[in-house]
Amino acid sequence: MTDVSFEVWTEKYRPNNLSEVRGQDDIINRLKAFVSSKSMPHMIFAGMQGTGKTTSFLALARDLYGDTWKDNVLELNASDDRGINIVRTSIKDFARTKAVSDKVPFKLIFLDEADALTKDAQHALRRTMEDYASNVRFCLSCNYSSKIIPPIQSRCAMFRFRPLMREVIVNLLKEIATRENIVIHDDAANFVYDVSEGDCRKAENMLQACSAIATEVTVEVVREVVAFAEPTELYEIIKLSLAGDFNSAKNKMSDILIKYGLSGMDAIRQIQKQVWNSPDFDDKLKVQLIKFCGEYEYRLTEGANEFVQLNAFLAEVVLLGSNVSTEN
Repeated sequence: MTDVSFEVWTEKYRPNNLSEVRGQDDIINRLKAFVSSKSMPHMIFAGMQGTGKTTSFLALARDLYGDTWKDNVLELNASDDRGINIVRTSIKDFARTKAVSDKVPFKLIFLDEADALTKDAQHALRRTMEDYASNVRFCLSCNYSSKIIPPIQSRCAMFRFRPLMREVIVNLLKEIATRENIVIHDDAANFVYDVSEGDCRKAENMLQACSAIATEVTVEVVREVVAFAEPTELYEIIKLSLAGDFNSAKNKMSDILIKYGLSGMDAIRQIQKQVWNSPDFDDKLKVQLIKFCGEYEYRLTEGANEFVQLNAFLAEVVLLGSNVSTEN
């Protein structure tokens, strides 16, 4: 028998039916209507990770088929096999057969990370969706719907999942903490939300990591398990750069990266958030700084050396600061 203490909380507390899914009320109401009518179109679930796309699909399948849901569902991850063969083999073989359920005349195929499929695979999928529409309904999950070809988009109902609201995640964290016999402070729960940015899976994983080192979760405990710098420290780096003190800003950036275990991408994203929320910068300055953040995040995404790019970013801010001073 499996020791439940080793369960991953994201699976342990995953909703089992549509009524238990939180934070996407409009979408859930539409899915419930599909269950009631035993009829639905092909669907695309689009949105950032951790917003409930996979959970909503599995809850839909359980509500639709009951105990036989596993016999009527094929769940695949497109990032495991991005090519056309996944469509020609696994998907087509499953789509050819009739549904096991007497009450529902079709089966479901869930294709996670469908935006990872190649264009050839997507075109083959479009044809399969047409040929086997009487037997199967497709649900494609993706982070970026723009990467799904238009012919597939036009054949599907689009469901856009938003990042979960603060109240939803904070309440969920408190409920899990109660069931796991730990205490989470209000400011800690809010800090977890800030770090997770509406990603429920990330928030639950952070809480479980915190519970491994303390039964009382405070902001300090959360800081121990996440790579998240003090906002005041990042803000000081920007202020030093704008004041022209490149060396101090560079040294402080290096200290923060080491102290909190941040990647260059983490640092740029957190700086962008601080700039956006700063009451001290006018709109023109914010626009320039956010433009820099976007440019250097792209460079890091493309594989550029993070220390070189972060130093170049600070140099850009120093030059911007000197221009602002000259104008004034």
